[in-house]
Amino acid sequence: MKHGDALKKTRANLIYGRIPVKSSIEANKVKKLLVQKGFSEQSLLKLAKDKNILIEYVEPSVLASLSKNGNHQGVIAEVEEYKYSTLEDILTGCQGKKQPLILILDEVEDPHNLGAIIRSCDAFGVDGIILKNRNQVQINMTVVKVSTGAIDHVKICQVSNISNAIKVLKDSGFWIYSSDGSAKDDYDKVKYDGPTALIVGSEGNGISRLVLENSDFIIKIPMLGHVNSLNVSVATGILLSNIRSSFK
Repeated sequence: MKHGDALKKTRANLIYGRIPVKSSIEANKVKKLLVQKGFSEQSLLKLAKDKNILIEYVEPSVLASLSKNGNHQGVIAEVEEYKYSTLEDILTGCQGKKQPLILILDEVEDPHNLGAIIRSCDAFGVDGIILKNRNQVQINMTVVKVSTGAIDHVKICQVSNISNAIKVLKDSGFWIYSSDGSAKDDYDKVKYDGPTALIVGSEGNGISRLVLENSDFIIKIPMLGHVNSLNVSVATGILLSNIRSSFK
């Protein structure tokens, strides 16, 4: 069998790029490395060897094919299948915290946006992310690459129904804040007190009506320029930064 042929069958369990691969090695998630001949990042190779990870040297064309011509930076890792947390796992991790913070995504579809959002969640100490298990991008190698290792530090769970998840969160003492352009209240004029869950919606349709109806507060980022909306990952970063800075 040619180099990489077996891995093509498990493409969903491949990640690429030096930072994501290094993070996954450190998290003990890597089964095997495919490395471009002449690869010069000796510290990464040493880390893999110290973990007894199999290293296979291949032609650049193999990495290009497996990464769909992505910026693989000379290395691809076969990793363990991503293991989602449960909502209960996330809530358990919130116990004892005065102001835990959870992010809910309502049908975000772009893997680059999801990867960037995960990176922001790590930066601002988010305790967990809740995704729908359908009609929404799931964890794939693009998401992992864009997250630049943050995915190894943020709990992510899947749910079949966001409204049901909201009910569980409310029963656990969380206040629910949804971001929507139709809101009357600006995001920086609202008080964030106690356990907080922020909801952001899809790139095209925003947050569903039922989810908005189940929210405690609806907030918006005021637009002063010529466009009426922000990229969802940018908006999420702004909102999380404000919420985190408002916690005392």
